[in-house]
Amino acid sequence: MIVYFSGTGNSRYAAALLADRLGDQLLDAGACMKEGKKVEITSEKPWVFVSPTYAWQLPRVFESFIRNGIYSGSKEAYFVMTCGDEIGNPEKEIQQLCRVKGFVFRGVLEVVMPENYVAMFAVPEKEEAAAIVEKARPVLEAGAEQILKGEPFAERSSSMLARLKSTAANSFFYSTMVKSKAFYATDACNGCGLCEKACPLNNVHMEDKKPWWGKDCTHCMACICSCPLLAIEYGKKSQGKPRYQCPEYQG
Repeated sequence: MIVYFSGTGNSRYAAALLADRLGDQLLDAGACMKEGKKVEITSEKPWVFVSPTYAWQLPRVFESFIRNGIYSGSKEAYFVMTCGDEIGNPEKEIQQLCRVKGFVFRGVLEVVMPENYVAMFAVPEKEEAAAIVEKARPVLEAGAEQILKGEPFAERSSSMLARLKSTAANSFFYSTMVKSKAFYATDACNGCGLCEKACPLNNVHMEDKKPWWGKDCTHCMACICSCPLLAIEYGKKSQGKPRYQCPEYQG
C-alpha cells in the first residue's frame, strides 16, 4: 500500500504514479489527519510512504501519523521524498522509525519536484514546473521497478553538511519558521472556504467569510496555494510569487 502526505500535490502525484506502476492502493494521510483518524491497515505488498521534505526530514506530522498507525502484513517499507532541491540525510531518523514500527527499512528515494514553499523560496512558473515534473517521472518509474523486483533503493551518500541540515537545521526550522501568524487574507478574498477545506490539520477556519489561522500549522502551503484568487499571503515573503499546485497524475 502507498501511504502519502501532500500539501500542494507533488507527493500526491508521485504516489499516484507509483500506484499505477505497482498496481497498488493509495491512502491519503492528510485526509485521515483531517478526520482525526488513526489508521489500522494491512497490505501484503511492501509499504511505500511518500511525502514532501520539510527541512531535510519527513514532515513531523507525517512521521507522527506513521508512528501512531497500526500496520499488518508486509514488513518492508520504502520511503519516497519529494523536494525542491535535495532531501539532506533523513535516513537515520527514518531507520529509527522503522525499528519502532517493526518495518524492514528498504531505503529512501529522492525525487526533485517543483518548489512550493512560497513562504521562503522562489516558486517556478507553470511551464517550468511542468518540465520539472516531467523530469521526475523516470526517477519514479525506476523506483517502481526496484520495488517490483524486491530491491532496496540505492544507498545514498551523506556529507557532514547533509547531516547538519537534517538535524540542527531541522530543529531550527521548526522552532523559528513553522508558525501561522504571518498568514492573512487580502481584500481579494471572497470567502469561498477552499483554504479551510485544504488544510489537513483543520488549522484554518472561516469567520465572517474570512480565513483565520490557529497554532497547529505545519507549513504545507495547502491553504495559500489552493486559493484561486491568490488572496492569501504569508507576510511580505509570498508577495509577487506564483502559487503552485501540481496537476493530477494522468498516467
